[in-house]
Amino acid sequence: MSKVEQYGELIPKGGGDPIPLLKKNLLIGRRESCDIVLRFGNISANHCEMTLESGYWFVKDLNSQNGTRVNGYRVTKRRLDPNDVLSVAKFQYEIKYVPADLGAVGPPPDGGDLEDILGSSLMDSAGLNRKSRQAADGRIGRNRPAARPPVARTEGASAPEGTSSDDTGDSTDE
Repeated sequence: MSKVEQYGELIPKGGGDPIPLLKKNLLIGRRESCDIVLRFGNISANHCEMTLESGYWFVKDLNSQNGTRVNGYRVTKRRLDPNDVLSVAKFQYEIKYVPADLGAVGPPPDGGDLEDILGSSLMDSAGLNRKSRQAADGRIGRNRPAARPPVARTEGASAPEGTSSDDTGDSTDE
């Protein structure tokens, strides 16, 4: 019986069977045609891909809805060092491999997109990349009401104290 060449493995955090890395290019996603199939609704059809380059694994997000992270930082493309934690949506895996066994010599290649590591991920962590922090009920956070937009006054409605009811908001300095 011949032994299948293995390039490392992904160990699910929290338990589960290790996933052997059997090819140098691996597509991860929900589709049955993927090399590593994760059958969960929050995994994109083609979520990310892993490639072996110069003895090191790299991961590239494929514009997935729920993102790909390395050690908690959302990334576009990033080198995976041994024992790094790869998160595909909310599912976490520790990568195990030995770069020297896979042909690595000298210093590791460039780690990937620095903006993803330092820029976007810190913005995500700070909650600054969210399109809208306001809930559907008009509240921000737990108990803070949102600022109310100005209300157009209609004729006949009483004006707030200190203004006249015929004040239209159009001011002219005469």
